[in-house]
Amino acid sequence: MALSIIVLAAGKGTRMRSGRPKVLAPLAGRPLLAHVLAGARALSPDTLHVVIGHGADSVRQACAAADISWVEQQKQLGTGHAVQQALPGVPDENTVLVLYGDVPLVSPATLKALVDEAVSQSRLTLLTTHIPDPAGYGRIVRSASQTIEAIVEERDASDSQRAITEINTGLMAAPAGKLRAWLDAVGNNNAQGEYYLTDVVALAVAGGDAVAGVTAAAEEVAGVNDRAQLARLERRYQLGQAEAAMAAGVTVLDPARLDIRGSFSAGEDSVLDVNVVLEGDIRLGQRVQIGAHCHLRDCELGDDVTVLPFSHLDGIKAAAGTTIGPYARLRPGTELGAGARVGNFVEIKNSRVGEHSKINHLSYIGDTTMGRDVNIGAGTITCNYDGVNKHQTQIGDGVFVGSDTQLVAPVEIGDGATIGAGSTITRNAPPEQLTLTRVRQQTVRGWKRPRKGDNN
Repeated sequence: MALSIIVLAAGKGTRMRSGRPKVLAPLAGRPLLAHVLAGARALSPDTLHVVIGHGADSVRQACAAADISWVEQQKQLGTGHAVQQALPGVPDENTVLVLYGDVPLVSPATLKALVDEAVSQSRLTLLTTHIPDPAGYGRIVRSASQTIEAIVEERDASDSQRAITEINTGLMAAPAGKLRAWLDAVGNNNAQGEYYLTDVVALAVAGGDAVAGVTAAAEEVAGVNDRAQLARLERRYQLGQAEAAMAAGVTVLDPARLDIRGSFSAGEDSVLDVNVVLEGDIRLGQRVQIGAHCHLRDCELGDDVTVLPFSHLDGIKAAAGTTIGPYARLRPGTELGAGARVGNFVEIKNSRVGEHSKINHLSYIGDTTMGRDVNIGAGTITCNYDGVNKHQTQIGDGVFVGSDTQLVAPVEIGDGATIGAGSTITRNAPPEQLTLTRVRQQTVRGWKRPRKGDNN
């Protein structure tokens, strides 16, 4: 049977105290809604509808995709009303799965079980969970045959019903035609004047339709209503990421202090120290060592790469055996050849550093192509920007650049050249020669340093 998914994402989220819609609050670097959509797409639905309201334009922009049918709920009149806005785009013969844009951790396996149960018997099926303290939640009342007879709110529950620990999550699947008919019969005779989706349960039971329930772990169905809940979900999600990494052969020194905010893969025997943040697309080879307090975004590191603490890597590629840091900042477009070394307080951007070349400390290399076996002394900078345009520096193989040197681009340093310390190089330096620029050192005899109290 064809599947249509409706995601409810129209609410403001008042308790978040934020100017943006709640469904755009970030979890692991992506909006809550993006996580929900990823789970929905794992089921390969025939149609995917997202009901939006508060901040509709920003939600569309943040999660724009060709497979989404956006449905705007002009007035927020309840969850039942929200689903009704999307149903015109759903054929009666489809199965409908209703999800919430602020419940991001439900696994595709759980969603599939929910849909399969609804399809197998062509009936309304709820996703439920058990919690130790269900105070404030609607209780699931089941019959002797384990079908669901009712959802009883706590204020209406008897003592025996209050003892029930199974609660409703709000997620459900149902035949589209039946759901449409039930929603048409839902009223708004309540304090809020809203049309509640959960009212379809009583209508189904009253009409003789059995209602089924599929139970999920409480951790999967936790929602976000405030920033404290968002923080708890972040740690739960990150713990899952750490456990997946460890299962793949990665050592995570403290799973509570690792953040993976994107896609991540690593070879066996790699090590992630504490307070490492990985964003975007991160691919690590085998035996990669990432030191404490490092931040990586969109990086590809080969086997046996070592990144020492407090380094920031963004959009770089490093071949096998390179060493980076501590306190290095490597910016987009940086490529390090095998065995290269980049030390403390070095910044590199849009440059290629050749095999076994060394930039050990206190240097800036930008818009540069550097050969192999190059040594860059401390305090060296490539002056690549003239205030309007960027220019290239070419450094050949086996070059030695002395400390405190400025290479003013565009400039080329030939193979095997040596640049004397303290030089400002504005013209090409020939290969295998010493090139330097210095003024003559002088000592002024008899000079005395001024002292306080001396007469002017």
